[in-house]
Amino acid sequence: MSIRIIDGLSAVAEAYGLFVIDQWGVLHDGVKPHPGAVEAMERLRALSERTGARIALLSNSGKRVEASYDRLAAMGFARDLYDLVVTSGEQVHRGLLQRGRPDAADPFYRDLGPRFVGFWWDDDRGILEDAEVEEVSEVEEADFILCSGTDEGHLDAYRPTLERALACGLPMTCANPDRVSVQPDGTLKMCPGEVAAAYEAMGGRVRWHGKPNREVYDLIRAELDTDAPGVGIGDSLQHDIQGAVEGGLDSLFIAGGIHRDDLARPLDAAAVAALADSRGVRPTFASESFRW
Repeated sequence: MSIRIIDGLSAVAEAYGLFVIDQWGVLHDGVKPHPGAVEAMERLRALSERTGARIALLSNSGKRVEASYDRLAAMGFARDLYDLVVTSGEQVHRGLLQRGRPDAADPFYRDLGPRFVGFWWDDDRGILEDAEVEEVSEVEEADFILCSGTDEGHLDAYRPTLERALACGLPMTCANPDRVSVQPDGTLKMCPGEVAAAYEAMGGRVRWHGKPNREVYDLIRAELDTDAPGVGIGDSLQHDIQGAVEGGLDSLFIAGGIHRDDLARPLDAAAVAALADSRGVRPTFASESFRW
């Protein structure tokens, strides 16, 4: 399958009735919107009003959807520009609300005890709201690990805790499966998925949420009540593009995100294909940035 290089979303948007769009690295850098991104969303919304297409924002964020609403609005992405926000943190929250219930849909949470050791970015504990759980400081007192952030910044800082957790047989739930994210200055920062992947490699049991798991795409289709042809848009080959494939969507790879230093400019289809093949996945389209 050849990869088509496009200048912007307008080149292919008419073909789709569902758009699943990443946030960080596509719409914004965590502080400000990327050039052209707000306009692209406005144009996409105008098209959807004519065609009935649905627009979902899907983020591997360890926070709940309310945090996305606030951040997006502050950067100029009005709430009426999209139909739905889904975050991996919100999925963990839903799981924790099922915890210990015999009728829980997810056996991982059904069987989970109430005490946990948490890895965080900051003081935001929104994913714990109304969940009957208790954060403890010692691994030996815990029933599970909640991996939502990596404020320590490097993997070695977590290894002693992971070794103790493994010795205790603790499962881990990962609220953000991303390995890295692009910071406003262009550098890459380690994300919780790196810690969870290390724990899994050690032999630990990890409950993953978000991209690239199929379940999150099924959830989006169910909540938006659509089986229309869709396209997933993101800057991570491993998460956004692989997730689109798993979810039965075409995909638009935004090359100016976490893979910005992996490709020469201007974009060349053969080079993009070689990079994608090295990650075991191929996008349908590629563009330098999210623009109309």
